[in-house]
Amino acid sequence: MTQSTLTKKIWMALTGLFLCFFLIIHLLGNLQLLIPGPASQQQFNAYSQLLSGNIIIKIISYILYASIIAHVIYAIIITMQNARSRKVKYKYDKRGNLSKWYSRNMGLLGTILFIFLVIHFRDFWYVYKFGSLPLDEHGHKDLYTLVVTVYSELWYVIVYVLCMVALFYHLIHGFFSAARTLGAYHPKYVRWIKALGWAYCIVICAGFAFIPVYVHFLK
Repeated sequence: MTQSTLTKKIWMALTGLFLCFFLIIHLLGNLQLLIPGPASQQQFNAYSQLLSGNIIIKIISYILYASIIAHVIYAIIITMQNARSRKVKYKYDKRGNLSKWYSRNMGLLGTILFIFLVIHFRDFWYVYKFGSLPLDEHGHKDLYTLVVTVYSELWYVIVYVLCMVALFYHLIHGFFSAARTLGAYHPKYVRWIKALGWAYCIVICAGFAFIPVYVHFLK
């Protein structure tokens, strides 16, 4: 591995880990949709208002956007470099038998998630920032009603859940790959790294998948 490739993998690992941290914050905010009664709308809209009006949150959001762009760019570059290095195929190459199917299809999973992210930004972030959302009784943009309306469509909920399955496999591979790249996958700690990785991916993806299902059937 050249120094240039290693540097790209390090940056990809760091941006990926930052995105993992953001997913925790995002999930904690979205869990307010599970609060029963009118309090759910009040707290979720207040949370959304906080994200859009706090200067510190705005700075973090810019870092988030930059991380997404950098992560995608480095992923494309590394994928292209790997494809060029595999142009010569050996007759008895059985590396596919040793790697997980999702490890061999990270490009496909990443593409699915990128398309999902574009749609997700369009349906919620763009409408919140540039649309004409009505205000709730506390003067906050009523993002809650928009979310409930979107999740009332069963096809959208199904697509969302399937994308969370894709996210799970993407995170599993990415988490362990980042740990190896950053030198944290030491034999002494590998059991704990695996446990942390699996726990994180299950909680995050199951949590995100459960929210639209709950909203659709119980709100």
